[in-house]
Amino acid sequence: MATITTKLTRLLGIRTPLVVPPMAGVSGGALAAQVSSVGAFGFVAAGYDTVETLKSQISLAQSILESHKLNKSLFGVGFLAWQLDQRKKEEAEELVTIALQENVKAVWFAFGNDLQRWIKFVREYDDRHGKAEKTLAFVQVSTLEEARVATEEWKVDVLVVQGIESGGHGSRHSPPLLTFLPSVLSLPFLSPDCADAIPVLAAGGLATGAHIASMLTLGASGAVLGTRFLLSPESLYNDVQKKALSEANETSTVRTVAFDTVRGTLGWPEGIDGRALSNDTVKDFDQGVPVKELQDKFKEAVKNGDHSRILTWAGTGVGLMKEIKSAADIVQELHADCGSRLKAAASYV
Repeated sequence: MATITTKLTRLLGIRTPLVVPPMAGVSGGALAAQVSSVGAFGFVAAGYDTVETLKSQISLAQSILESHKLNKSLFGVGFLAWQLDQRKKEEAEELVTIALQENVKAVWFAFGNDLQRWIKFVREYDDRHGKAEKTLAFVQVSTLEEARVATEEWKVDVLVVQGIESGGHGSRHSPPLLTFLPSVLSLPFLSPDCADAIPVLAAGGLATGAHIASMLTLGASGAVLGTRFLLSPESLYNDVQKKALSEANETSTVRTVAFDTVRGTLGWPEGIDGRALSNDTVKDFDQGVPVKELQDKFKEAVKNGDHSRILTWAGTGVGLMKEIKSAADIVQELHADCGSRLKAAASYV
């Protein structure tokens, strides 16, 4: 299939303007590499992982890409900046350095109160080591001001605009994507008409190739799809979670802090919560059931594989996906669908 040419595909050397983001507990080396092996771009999530786990997942991604006779650096690593900030300085810097030492093509930073620190760390590492090709810095934003700062002050390479429809964590104050993306693209230095503008990616509730095409027509250089790839063998989600996703509909998700509370994954910046499939954990949390009771029930549910209480992150587009397919097949399906919708749109003028 022909390349769909955008600023993103030219920058990354890929043919599909699609990025599969770093999703903690989901995006391992297998998912990232299989996505990249067929022309999109995948990220390994560092998440809450140890140094050893991250090394293992990077090595897995590299081995898969090499087996396809591709550049073993054709993937990225994503970091939760607030998690880096909570670690000891040496440990946090070691995690980021691991990715840089392995020459991954890109790093992704989100959800921190000092993202600039980590952008600077990456730039200084590249300069010290005389890297011929700099590490690309992706930054995820939730407001127009964040978009301005990331672009004008931090000089990021790719901007990810996340609408409130996104699965997993995001700002509860984010606008809907169809409002937020055009607002960001109206900034003169990010306008599609600006030759020097960096790629802007759209994220939030996207599930189909037609969705990707619609984002391109709005002026984005690509799209970020996460939930769709949870329903793949390469996803680290278990069978219970995948079954719940396949049975979900357009009303199944809810924004909540219930799961972070019961899991003890607290420390997110102000205003951040998560979108997941609603279940009894959320209902009980909203009704004021004591946290200790919720935690006990949650642990038991995890042990027994009971989805009435366990966590399954998902975006609003979850009702549009029903099948478990390989990550490679999903990319190819999305590419073909996007291409056909772009051609159809061109026929209108």
